[in-house]
Amino acid sequence: MFENVIIGQYLPGRSFLHHMDPRAKIAAVLFLIIAVFLVNSWNGYALFGAAAIAVYFLSGVPFRYIRKGMFPVFILVILTFFLHAFFTREGEVLFSIGMFSFYEEGIRQGLFISLRLLLLVYFTSLLTLTTSPIDLTDALEQMFSPLERFKFPAYDVAMMMSIAIRFIPTLLQETEKIIKAQTARGADFNKGSMRDRMQAFVSLLVPLFVRAFRRAEDLAYAMEARGYNGGEGRTKLRLLVWGWRDTLCCVLIAAFGIVLLFLRQ
Repeated sequence: MFENVIIGQYLPGRSFLHHMDPRAKIAAVLFLIIAVFLVNSWNGYALFGAAAIAVYFLSGVPFRYIRKGMFPVFILVILTFFLHAFFTREGEVLFSIGMFSFYEEGIRQGLFISLRLLLLVYFTSLLTLTTSPIDLTDALEQMFSPLERFKFPAYDVAMMMSIAIRFIPTLLQETEKIIKAQTARGADFNKGSMRDRMQAFVSLLVPLFVRAFRRAEDLAYAMEARGYNGGEGRTKLRLLVWGWRDTLCCVLIAAFGIVLLFLRQ
């Protein structure tokens, strides 16, 4: 059920994106996330589609892997589309089915919001697929480091964020194991009344929280046994180096932003 979730997983490779500085990749993804909320035209989304295809070829991630990873998101995308299509009553009526009328603006907004969700998951997934947890932690630490003069714990926050992202697929695998175990014991998550489903859902949540806290405790003991005491006085085995790929990425992102500004006019 959850084996196709790709957010938080790292896929080793030697592609263009794999060799980029993680700081450049994080900055590019943040820009794309902001830009995708500002686009409100078909030309803008067409440009985003071209960018998504270009990034895919630069990532070296197999298409089959991306397709399977994006499949769980389609349920939320379809639900979002129909909510906007049903309840947004602006513009001309395109067609009616029984008591439901579908308006032009409702279909437009539903498609735009759905495309935004797909693009957000797509770009963030490629970030984690092409960036190792260690590089992600180092990049976040350096990006937060200017805040240390205000006593902001940059290293600790970066470590917590990278661990949280890395544990997403682990927790999903634990959830799938618990569902199979509870189903073998007679629990049914798909049938019965709402009350019965809620009770079955509780039998899933309790062991999931127990396993999550147990994993967190084991991780804390492992880090303490290895002498972890935060970022103070620690040296790094690998130093982040800004290369020509990162400069090229910044130039392309700037050009992308300029084109988006012209499309909004």
